[in-house]
Amino acid sequence: MPHLFSPLSVRSVHLRNRITVAPMQQYLAGDDGIPTDWHQVHLGSRAVGGAGMIVVEATGISPTARWTRGDLGLWDDAQIAPLARITDFMRAQGAVPAIQIGHAGSKGSRHLMHEGFGPMSIAEGGWELVSSSAVPAMPGFPRPRALTVAEIKGIVADFRAAAIRADRAGFDVLELHGAHGYLIHQFLSPLRNRRQDAYGGDFQGRVKFLGNVLAAIREVWPAEKVLALKISAVDFSEEEGALQIADSVKLAQWAKENGVDWITASGGGFARVDKELVGPGYQVPFAAEIKRGSGILTGAVGLITDAVQADTIVRTGQADFVSLAREMLRDPYFPLHAARALGQVPPVPVAYVRGFPSP
Repeated sequence: MPHLFSPLSVRSVHLRNRITVAPMQQYLAGDDGIPTDWHQVHLGSRAVGGAGMIVVEATGISPTARWTRGDLGLWDDAQIAPLARITDFMRAQGAVPAIQIGHAGSKGSRHLMHEGFGPMSIAEGGWELVSSSAVPAMPGFPRPRALTVAEIKGIVADFRAAAIRADRAGFDVLELHGAHGYLIHQFLSPLRNRRQDAYGGDFQGRVKFLGNVLAAIREVWPAEKVLALKISAVDFSEEEGALQIADSVKLAQWAKENGVDWITASGGGFARVDKELVGPGYQVPFAAEIKRGSGILTGAVGLITDAVQADTIVRTGQADFVSLAREMLRDPYFPLHAARALGQVPPVPVAYVRGFPSP
């Protein structure tokens, strides 16, 4: 079996190892959605640190698709060049540049994280919330307005335009955010999709919006580049209709047939997760079951913090790569340290060799 530091090739994209940096919101872009020096240093340091792929934070396909006013955007050509500067640096350090795009739906229009992350009203500079149905994202959240079919088509067009800009900015992997209770998930899950038209009801109805987005993106996203999807494999809810792992295996089979190259399997989004369920690698079984049941490549997430733990996930075939978030915030050089811990030669930049002598 491959190990943590074996390469992974999909289409024409080549990861030097199986360690990837998960998309993590920084909430530090300007209202124009343009990255700042913070993003350049934050993302660039993880490339220097040896990651195989770095996924830029969830990026809004329109101003009203954002989570907060501090999120990155891909709705304007002015955003392309600043992002290209970042992708150029990532690639020069040997990391694959990737970006996650999405629409927050009824979980958007929120204050910045350091301002409490609560709902932001229109009077405060926020925007109208929309979703698959007029159902609040979580208890205490504002009630959104159900999208019309015409508006759905407009959002699909926004996804398509964002994909064109992502390609022009130099990204090799485009990931759709279909997890954590955001708009795509709001269509996929019966907990939030109460529509009675072609975009609701049974499985085929609930995947129609995602199918429209995938088809539109595949028209413009280069065939040699990777198209990925992040999902919540389970809803972590006891409510009737909540998504279970069997539902996500079926979704993965469908996604594979509709042009998705790999799936990163997370969970939840409409309710607080029971703390008793949370522990090291607690979401890895989702990736393993999806991989086994559908044959699609998978990425594993969920408190992966240790070199041996990460290597075991790959060696045992539970997932094809690991996606690290908080550990990468704590240690941008986790891949270099992990390589030494596993007896591998770390991909050390020449300027840093003195700090990482060969074992």
